[in-house]
Amino acid sequence: MSNVTTPVLAASSLTKAFNEGKNKLTVLHELDLSVAKGEFVSIIGSSGSGKSTLLHVLGGLDLPTSGEVRVHGEVLNTMSETQRGDVRNQSLGFVYQFHHLLPEFDAVENVAMPLLFRRTTGVEAARAQAVDLLQKVGLGHRLTHKPGELSGGERQRVALARALVTKPAIVLADEPTGNLDRRTATDILALLADLRRDLGMALLVVTHDEALAGAADRILHMQDGRWIS
Repeated sequence: MSNVTTPVLAASSLTKAFNEGKNKLTVLHELDLSVAKGEFVSIIGSSGSGKSTLLHVLGGLDLPTSGEVRVHGEVLNTMSETQRGDVRNQSLGFVYQFHHLLPEFDAVENVAMPLLFRRTTGVEAARAQAVDLLQKVGLGHRLTHKPGELSGGERQRVALARALVTKPAIVLADEPTGNLDRRTATDILALLADLRRDLGMALLVVTHDEALAGAADRILHMQDGRWIS
C-alpha cells in the first residue's frame, strides 16, 4: 500500500499528566491530531491551556502518559531516547519564542550545528548549507556575527535557519513571533510562507499572534488541554 497519505505527524488519544504531591494534574486530555505533508496548522489558546506541553510531547522532548505520537507512521514514544533524538534530527525542526542560540558561536556555526550532529555532513558542506539558508532569510551580511551582536529579529531568523537546515518534514514552532515587533513578525511570517513553499515542509505553530494563526490552512483551538470548536 502506498504511504502517500501517511501524515507527517499524528497523535492519537494523547494524554499527559503530572504528579503534584498527592494530586495528579492532567494537562492534555486524549487529543487526536494529524498534520499532512506541506500543511500549515496553527494552535491557539490562552496561557496554561497545554499548547507548549503538546509541542514538547509531539516533538519527542517529553513522553505522553498515554496515547501515541507517530512521525511518518513510526511510533515516537516507544523508541529509545537515542532513536527519538535521531528522528528529531532527521525529520523535525524546532523554533521557540526565545531563540536558544549558542552565544559563543557565530550565525553560520549556530545554523550548521544540527548538520554536524548527524556526523554524515562534513564541516565545509555544513557551513555552505548554513550560509545558503542565512542568505535566504536575509542575513547574508551577518554571517560572522554572534547572537549578542544581532537584533531580536535577526536572532529569530538565525533560529529559523537552524530549524530548517536539516530540511525537516515538519517544523514545530512555539510563539515564534512572540518577542518581535509587528513589522519583524510580519517579515518572519512571510519568510515562513516562502520557505514552506520552497522546501515542502509542514508547519505546526503555537501562537497568540492572530496574523500568524490566520495564515494557516487550519486553526485548532485549545482550552484546558482539550480541542474546542
